[in-house]
Amino acid sequence: MILLGIIFYTFTQGTQFLGLSLLPSVTVSLWLNFTPLIVAILGIFFLNEKPSKLQWLGATLFIVGIVTYFFPISLIGNQALGLIIMTIGVIANSISAILGRDINRSKNISPLVVTFISMGIGAIILLSVGLILDGFPVISLKTWLFILWLAVVNTAFAFTLWNVTLRSLSAMESSIINGTMLIQIAILAWIFLGEKITLQEGIGMLIAAIGALFVQIKRKINTT
Repeated sequence: MILLGIIFYTFTQGTQFLGLSLLPSVTVSLWLNFTPLIVAILGIFFLNEKPSKLQWLGATLFIVGIVTYFFPISLIGNQALGLIIMTIGVIANSISAILGRDINRSKNISPLVVTFISMGIGAIILLSVGLILDGFPVISLKTWLFILWLAVVNTAFAFTLWNVTLRSLSAMESSIINGTMLIQIAILAWIFLGEKITLQEGIGMLIAAIGALFVQIKRKINTT
């Protein structure tokens, strides 16, 4: 759980925030969706969880959707650095999914305990690094409200649910379900940040969503 805290919270979340400072939020979300493919491969070797043919097809569609969104790839300014940082984050996110699944599938430890210990360790390290590098910033009331929302809803509650899913779903299945938030992020970024979605980008997200559906349809068939 200590290792999970370092990789999942310190590295994964740290690189995600760095990536968001250099890239549009939808780009960060889509880059994170390379995670299921890496998780599927790692899961074969470390968890003995072998995806079905339909699940591989779903993962492939996920990647096709991402490539469709980005094509043709054209990086300007510091976006190349942003993608390098996000690549490190994707690798850390993939490893943490494997660790989380290994811890939770035995069902010996409560998901709340797993979240509390791993998040506490990772958050302390991340906060310490931030204070050392930048000092304590001046935070407005509005920003404190944002931080409170991110801490309670987006982090504590969301990651507890994540650990709950890892008790019954494979690491790949949980990662792909988690990846479907890219559609929600795209819509929210369009509404609140003014980041427009082109027809090509919309098609890419739709292909990715279909891939996620294929994985879950297969699971439904297997359990009925």
